[in-house]
Amino acid sequence: MLIKNIQTSESVGYGHPDKICDQIADLILDTCLKQDKNSRVACEVFAGNKKIIVGGEITTKGYVDVVKVAWKVLKFLGYNENDFTITSCINKQSPDIAAKVNLNNKLGAGDQGLVYGYACNETKQFLPLATVLSHEILKKTCNLIKVKKLTGIKYDMKSQVSIDYSGKKPIVDSVILSVQHNKNINLNKLRAKLDKTVINPILNDFSLNTNCQKYINYGGTFVLGGPEADTGLTGRKIIVDTYGSSVPHGGGAFSGKDATKVDRTGAYFARYIAKNIVAADLAKKVLVQLSFCIGKPTPTSISINTFNTCNVSEDKIKDAVVKSFNFDLANIIKTLNLTKPIFSQTSVFGHFGKNNLPWEKTNKVKVLRDNIYGRKRK
Repeated sequence: MLIKNIQTSESVGYGHPDKICDQIADLILDTCLKQDKNSRVACEVFAGNKKIIVGGEITTKGYVDVVKVAWKVLKFLGYNENDFTITSCINKQSPDIAAKVNLNNKLGAGDQGLVYGYACNETKQFLPLATVLSHEILKKTCNLIKVKKLTGIKYDMKSQVSIDYSGKKPIVDSVILSVQHNKNINLNKLRAKLDKTVINPILNDFSLNTNCQKYINYGGTFVLGGPEADTGLTGRKIIVDTYGSSVPHGGGAFSGKDATKVDRTGAYFARYIAKNIVAADLAKKVLVQLSFCIGKPTPTSISINTFNTCNVSEDKIKDAVVKSFNFDLANIIKTLNLTKPIFSQTSVFGHFGKNNLPWEKTNKVKVLRDNIYGRKRK
């Protein structure tokens, strides 16, 4: 019996209850940053049972009506004022935390913890194939809804893709797609249409097999969705937000947090480093781990794992990374433009692989190569 080597990733759509919460939290953050780039935001959102509760700590010179911001997200998804009661439970940032972050005019980490960044040469996004496919399937589904080529479908949806690496080249083992739909829709017709207009075109775009196992609304009827069907919370889709089953996670969520929260900023910087290592052809895949201590401006540790795919030693790569990147938190924030209101675009379909985001730049490739091979090497 052949034991398959399977890697799996999933994605969830705009209308998933957890993602509704992430979108509200990040839009609140961006609204604060538009008015005050030094805003301190740690925003959490709960959604369920016709209630949405916005909590956490915000200190800003600007003003944000969190209820109004929440409705911007909800109305896009088709909800109206009768669907939810929204309550704000916002406090200011703890003075103890604020004192440690702004220590002696030096910006320190807002918490302790460890983060991971990953990149590989498997896709043009420098992400695992299953991760890219699961997001692309939902992006296409949502786009077809927007242009009204798919009707009777709502934005609460989930996808999951499993890739088999047992052979010489990866093949798709299975695809799962579940979408919320109107009550009177014909499920068999819906399944056939999603297969024809979404799944097969995406797999063809990647030159992959379409004769895989497909489970489309396999559980049957999916009429009741969103926070009416399931409770939503910020930060509950941390693997969806990152790299799928391929990569470990430090446990810290991203959405609703300003740049002093290193579980977000550190993860972005680790991804920035990892992507540049792979883009510089120093390794086929790499995992970068950083750890932080509250109040300390720089990481307490840096580790690099290339899974035996490196073209030079890991010690040389780490030495080049330390020389090529400034790990001071204030510099990380400046380098990645993290005081700008750019976070709403990360709330759905992953925080990585979107080329317009600053941590996706590969502008350190030459510096890394120079620090390894010398400046005279072409």
